[in-house]
Amino acid sequence: MDSSTQSESPEEEVRSFFDSAPHLKNSDLITQRLKDFVDKNSHASENGKPRRIVCVTSGGTTVPLEQRCVRYIDNFSSGHRGAASTEYFVRAGYAVIFLYRRGSCQPYCTYLPEDSFLDFFELSEDSTIQVRQSHSAVVKKSIRDYHAAVDHGFLLELPFTTIFEYLQILQMVATSISHFGSHGMFYLAAAVSDFYVPWNDMAEHKIQSASGPLDMRLTQVPKMLSVLRKEWAPSAFCVSFKLETDPDILLKKADAALNKYQMHVVVANLLATYKQEVVAVTKSQRTTIRKHSQEAHVEEQIIELLVEKHADYLEQP
Repeated sequence: MDSSTQSESPEEEVRSFFDSAPHLKNSDLITQRLKDFVDKNSHASENGKPRRIVCVTSGGTTVPLEQRCVRYIDNFSSGHRGAASTEYFVRAGYAVIFLYRRGSCQPYCTYLPEDSFLDFFELSEDSTIQVRQSHSAVVKKSIRDYHAAVDHGFLLELPFTTIFEYLQILQMVATSISHFGSHGMFYLAAAVSDFYVPWNDMAEHKIQSASGPLDMRLTQVPKMLSVLRKEWAPSAFCVSFKLETDPDILLKKADAALNKYQMHVVVANLLATYKQEVVAVTKSQRTTIRKHSQEAHVEEQIIELLVEKHADYLEQP
């Protein structure tokens, strides 16, 4: 980054990013869907208390290298954690805005076998299509739970692909649910790009290999977490994730994120074991969460802990 950019405040860097980003094509539709969802969940829940609402981000963002994109830099994330967590948030009574990478894992699909979609079905003797008996129970449950969540207004799904789409939609979501105050939560499980190519610096057409070796300078993505905490939704309960490959620095990095961005919880995990074990880090404690069986999801225990932490947060003045 040049010296003029380095001297900008985080808020100024964020504004510069949005000012130069390509316009979100379906922003009007997203705005309306958010308004409808928020309006529907603004009334009290069945127990008479205000409904809690959470934005779950999931999957990895891409960094286009051309405006008419052929090549891009990607971030590793299957989206399984965000998808599974969404199911458990809905089960806990939360309304969930699921901000997900197109093509990543979806809620209520996490227990389905990783086979071809067509393997779930077979042709009967009269040529009608039916679910294979071996998959029947789990498929029916997934379909039933998914439609119940959507039909009752507990689940809104918003897709993104690029870093530009993700951050613009995240801002829209944050400002939409900010009036829920402390009853709002952010569960930021998406793998967000740390570097990007500014739109105005990007080649318009496909970069030609005949030009020789590619020399490209990437700019650091502004740190949106601090702006989310200070401006977009200052009263919301915020949970971020820290993924590392080196166990020696994992908890140090989690502590640093906790303090720098004023997160309420940072979920720390290693790439090698993230499906089996995580550490939930707060200012007062570190809680290790492990899968209790081969069939279980560690996300179920993560959400149980966060629901308790969120309840404690709501009790504070």
